[in-house]
Amino acid sequence: MEWVETTGRTIDEAKDAALDQLGVDEQEAEFEILEEPKAGLFGLVRREARVRARVRPTRPRPKVDRRDRKRKGPERRPGSERRGGGSRSGRGGDAEPTDGGAPVSAPEESTKDAVPDGGAPPVQRKQEPARRKVSAQREGEPMTDDVVDVATQADLTVEFLEGLLAAFGLEADIQRNQVEEDVVEIDVAGNDLGLLIGPKGNTYTAVQELARTYVQRKATGRHHGKVRLDIGGYRQRRREALARFAHQVADDVLSSGVQKALEPMSPADRKVVHDTINEIDGVSTLSEGQEPNRRVVIVPSA
Repeated sequence: MEWVETTGRTIDEAKDAALDQLGVDEQEAEFEILEEPKAGLFGLVRREARVRARVRPTRPRPKVDRRDRKRKGPERRPGSERRGGGSRSGRGGDAEPTDGGAPVSAPEESTKDAVPDGGAPPVQRKQEPARRKVSAQREGEPMTDDVVDVATQADLTVEFLEGLLAAFGLEADIQRNQVEEDVVEIDVAGNDLGLLIGPKGNTYTAVQELARTYVQRKATGRHHGKVRLDIGGYRQRRREALARFAHQVADDVLSSGVQKALEPMSPADRKVVHDTINEIDGVSTLSEGQEPNRRVVIVPSA
């Protein structure tokens, strides 16, 4: 399978775009991070994240193929996808513009301990060897074919979080929960964690990206499984608020028979809405638009 190359404001958005183009789930793909996002003045994106991805091969590739890693994949073409109620189908794609009226805004998750950006000390972390056999990755260096299991990724994520908490002078408990065979959730619980959440969860999103980048650089290869991060219960509260909001909009669509377009959301928030609507009979979802303005549209089922 040829490599495809995509961009996004964050590494997650670039990966999501690649998965949309490949038409597979994250567990069936492998990625190379070509460029990390770089922020400019006033929070504007100075440089987008850029990744390469392909469908994970079922058997080792001949060595001759490794010389072709630098080939650029085809440009992404818009597509569309429809998710029916009560079923869990593939990932959402692009759809034709809809006439569902003004976008419906999702609720903003309040963080009583959140503080505005600025004034925080720079993060200085001591680079320590990983707990398992891993190697440093230089920027632009091709990934190896070694498999990095989810336990190793979780170890490195905890290592990063411990350094981050120490740099900010915060005390917190870090708990690891194996929720599925290939999924580990890491919960950071403590007081005054609003600094790591920030207004509208912006700092929380940045911490996730930094943790993911740290793991990618410390452990090169094909990362198997997924590590989820929650800080001060923010992720769980956000999921619950989005699920309630999706139910409310679904009720409006069912009673009026008119589709509703939601406001642009991150890939993680869109997935919560898709999963919630998939369990409601009589409605389904579409994804439309390009990052960062990609949105979910809730429509009556045919």
